[in-house]
Parts: sequence; structure tokens; C-alpha cells
Amino acid sequence: MTLQEKVPRITFHPDVVKEVKSSYIWYQKQANGLGEDYLTELERSYQAIVELPETWPNFKKGFRRFLLSKFPFSIIYHFNGSTVFVVAVMHNSRKPGYWIERK
Repeated sequence: MTLQEKVPRITFHPDVVKEVKSSYIWYQKQANGLGEDYLTELERSYQAIVELPETWPNFKKGFRRFLLSKFPFSIIYHFNGSTVFVVAVMHNSRKPGYWIERK
């Protein structure tokens, strides 16, 4: 087995792009560069999840939750052994279950 086969691929629910973009714009309006910091933390978080997808705790309905450290968001994902599927980048204080019906 090659290293490439061991590393799961990552896919995203289509609505994740909208969530991230909306948050990025909001943070950029708060302070120049803050949106970039948000994206950097997301990228590092995605990498950590891909490297060790079963590390973070079960959250709801078979999904796991990765808490960002600098921003009030969680990455909600499912891991099936070969793919990490990010279903939401959820603000921790708003509409906590809105993503549950996403497939």
C-alpha cells in the first residue's frame, strides 16, 4: 500500500463553500487580514482531519466535530475509511443542527 492510498481524500458539501465565503467576508470587514487568518486556520484544520480523521469525537448522527481554536466554528465531517466528507463549517452559536439533513 502506498502513502497516497493511506491518506483519505476530502470532499465538501456544496453549501460549505457558501458558509466559508460568507464568514471570510464578514471577518475581512472586521479587520483587514482577519478573513485570511480564518482561511488559514480552516486549511490547517482540514489537513489535521485528513491526517487523523478518527481522532475527533463523535458529534451527531455518525458525524465528527473538529473545533477551530481561534474562531468560533466547528468543522462537521463524516469519515468512511477512505473519504472525509465535510458537511458543514458551523458557527458554534448559531443554528446548531441546521446541517443534519445534508447528505
